[in-house]
Order: sequence, then C-alpha cells, then structure tokens
Amino acid sequence: MPRGQQVRDAAAFDDSDWWHDEDPPVQPLTREEAQALIARQPAVPIARLFLAQVVCGVLVALVWGGVSGSLTAAVSALYGGAVAIVPNALMARGVLGSRAGRSVFGLVFWEFLKMSLAGAMLALAPVWIKPLSWPALLVSLVLCLKVFGVALLLGRATKKI
Repeated sequence: MPRGQQVRDAAAFDDSDWWHDEDPPVQPLTREEAQALIARQPAVPIARLFLAQVVCGVLVALVWGGVSGSLTAAVSALYGGAVAIVPNALMARGVLGSRAGRSVFGLVFWEFLKMSLAGAMLALAPVWIKPLSWPALLVSLVLCLKVFGVALLLGRATKKI
C-alpha cells in the first residue's frame, strides 16, 4: 500500500468518534426480574449431559466397529469417548462437588486439570491401545464433545414445549 494511502486511512480512522459514543446505562436486575429470567432459562441436569455423552460414545464405537468390522476401531472410538468424558467428569466433580469453592481460581484450576488430563490421555493413546485407529478415536472425541451443546439445546427445547 502506498504511503499516501496509509496516511489517508489513518486520518479517516482518527476522524471517527467511536470513543465518544455513549452506551445506554446498564440497569441491574431486581430480585424478581432475576428469578423470572432464571425460570425462563431452565438448567439441564449435569447427569443428563454426561449420560448423553456416554450414549454417544458407545453408539459411535458400535457404529464405527460395525461399519469397519474392526475391533481395533471400536476400542479406539470408545477410548476417544473416554478422552471426552473422563476429564469432563473430573472437572464437574471439582467445580460442582460438595467441597467445591465458588471462585474464578477454582474454575481455572479445574479447567487446566481437565485440559491436561485430556492431553495426557491423547498422548498415551498409542501406548495403551495397540493398534490404534486415530480416525475412530478423533471422530468419537469430537462427537462426544459436541453432544454437550446438542443436549443443552434439546433440553432447552423440551422445556419450552
């Protein structure tokens, strides 16, 4: 870009007054408004989310094993589901358990532990499962991770009906 064009672009940017725009003030919710908002957004029980994840992992392993005709692929797919489920269960236990603290540090700590465990499980997959089918493992892992979002959407949809 020529130097003159850069100067014109910078001048046009400096002439904008986006920092002068005032946002409307944020009004805190009253207790009744907050309770009404929570009532409109019902929570899906965590056990239902984990059950959906387990069912997905088992179904993917059965389908992958049945289509490929390989026990290796089925075991790899089951392990991929475990890589999604076990770290999530550990984090849920840490964040929601009876001795859980309600702090940002606790959430970050358990998230770090979850990510570390998932990484370690993936790194150890070739050691623990021989032979290993990486496609089966990774497809199962991704589908089990996506089940949380789908289960949340379905849970919300069934509550509104």
